[in-house]
Amino acid sequence: MRVLAHFVPGDKVLDFLAAEADWLDIRWCAADDDASFYRELPEAEVIWHVLRPLSGADLQRGQRLRLVHKLGAGVNTIDVATATERGIAVANMPGANAPSVAEGTVLLMLAALRRLPELDRVTRQGRGWPLDPGLGETVRDIGGCTVGLVGYGNIAKRVGEIVTAMGATVVHTSTRDDGRPGWRPLPELLAVSDVVSLHLPLTEQTHRLLNRDAIAVMKPSAVLVNTSRGAIVDEDALVGALRDGRLAAAGLDVFEVEPTPSDNALFGLDNVVLTPHVTWYTADTMRRYLVEAVANCRRLRDGETLANVVNQPTGY
Repeated sequence: MRVLAHFVPGDKVLDFLAAEADWLDIRWCAADDDASFYRELPEAEVIWHVLRPLSGADLQRGQRLRLVHKLGAGVNTIDVATATERGIAVANMPGANAPSVAEGTVLLMLAALRRLPELDRVTRQGRGWPLDPGLGETVRDIGGCTVGLVGYGNIAKRVGEIVTAMGATVVHTSTRDDGRPGWRPLPELLAVSDVVSLHLPLTEQTHRLLNRDAIAVMKPSAVLVNTSRGAIVDEDALVGALRDGRLAAAGLDVFEVEPTPSDNALFGLDNVVLTPHVTWYTADTMRRYLVEAVANCRRLRDGETLANVVNQPTGY
């Protein structure tokens, strides 16, 4: 079975596949290597997809494609409608990256609350002693915070468990009242939370959900954390609020445009902690991804029902 894997593997990935999936013919292609991608695409039966968008035109060129398997949960980078029309199954891996993203989310919360980038910088410059007298007035313990989770799937629930263990009060919201303790409508959650953390798929309904008006509801002392999709936040509105003191800080792993241009206004702000869409990217997550990807290829080979298919492909 020919697999087009759209990422560059490390040695441990190769070792795992050599031991567990030597029956797969895997062709590797870096996310920015379009020449290799389009050379291999016509013969591929399966694509292991990470982040590079797969357009309808791409899927049209994959004449032998039977499965696009997202290594992750969000399928917004795949033209699912075209895949469905062409009889191509689209599957994802809900929950596989949840432990890593949840830990990365809490890492960003703590770094923003504790002003980590600023303190790291002044320490490297030989400054910071004696202590800034204002430090104790601005730095927060997460245990004293109300943490608002926008979206309440696998990742958000794990984040809630972690910060609850640290002493935080957790509230959450979703498309409707789920009956769980702590549910709040979005405006109320934004108003009461010291930390707002986003855990939503990118859809027409969630695009720029955190716009200027929504951000204005938040406390000026609040922190916004986004490890879901960048376009859920209006970046211009966020930059303005961070500059003007209408929001204390932000921790961001995702951006409206990725890779992010070097002139992004967020890069010039001291009250922002940034990582390049990597909270999911750990050795542990990669192993979980590969286990599921190989298992679904085996199901496809053996004519069995595929796991976690998100569409109903024509004629499938």
